[in-house]
Amino acid sequence: MNIDTVLPVAWFAVIAFGVMMYVLLDGFVLGLGILAPFAEDEAQLDHMMNTAAPIWDGNETWLVLGGAGLLAAFPKVYALVLSSLYLPVLLMLIALVFRGVAFEFRFKAKTLRRAWGLAFWLGSVFAAFAQGLILGAIVEGMPLQSGKYVGGSLLESMFGWFSPFSMLTGIALLSGYALLGASWLILKTDGRTQNVARMIARPLSLNVFGFIALVSAWLPFLDSRVMARWFESGHLIWLAPVPLLVLAATWMLWRTIPRDDREAWPFMLSLALFLLGFIGLLLGMWPHIVPPSLTIWDAAAPPATQGFALAGLIVLLPVILGYTWWSYRVFRGKIAADAGYH
Repeated sequence: MNIDTVLPVAWFAVIAFGVMMYVLLDGFVLGLGILAPFAEDEAQLDHMMNTAAPIWDGNETWLVLGGAGLLAAFPKVYALVLSSLYLPVLLMLIALVFRGVAFEFRFKAKTLRRAWGLAFWLGSVFAAFAQGLILGAIVEGMPLQSGKYVGGSLLESMFGWFSPFSMLTGIALLSGYALLGASWLILKTDGRTQNVARMIARPLSLNVFGFIALVSAWLPFLDSRVMARWFESGHLIWLAPVPLLVLAATWMLWRTIPRDDREAWPFMLSLALFLLGFIGLLLGMWPHIVPPSLTIWDAAAPPATQGFALAGLIVLLPVILGYTWWSYRVFRGKIAADAGYH
């Protein structure tokens, strides 16, 4: 194996790690926003938001890392995503900004708290749904010719991402983030807020499992053939632990949600469901970074560019990991209903 082969694999791993860290860490904050209508009153919504107030904005560093890594290591993919998916990408970015502004302004507002609470909910819902649309469109595959997007007419090019499958993944990600938010509240709160979270988390766990099963059953029938590897040359034998672990994690999640002596388990098991789903998806896509035909080596930047960027990443990544760990450690433990960080 030479450097031309190894560097794209290393950068693919880095970008996958960055995206997964964003989904796991910012996903529960988006989940809190999605669950905002379930708050019984403004004080309870304050309590829900205060569980994430000290750490929510740092989570988005991982999204920046994934995007910057994609630009540095796989510029063809970066250009492809922006040219073919710019409407859902734009929707996601606007919604994230909207959510961030609403998060901060709601704590300062005196007469428009309900309006900013609604804005927090809308921003979270649209950001999560747009991320699901982007994921579904990439997994479904894009019409490519010589590594370039060929979307047909202007209208087809603008809305090529719109399909029943991408709508499904958008709704599925909404449900998944809501589960992360509910399980986070079980971990970080007590009293009536925790009771509401437990009530919501159980049906959500079944919804998420159902969406995982539905998306997985749909994948083999896509033109991109993302899941073809699972059914070729006996691969199902060594890949079988992934769906079995999903089933086991869902069963354990269902059982631990109501237990007072297992408050951390629902959140950890919810994270495990996302991680297992992500691993299964990567195994199905490999070595394509954009199905059905663009591999990581086809899309890779020159080795000199990748090597130069990797040198900076070696310094930057431990810093990001360090302050992420430190911030979660400092603000660990339960958040009281009357506590506040604003």
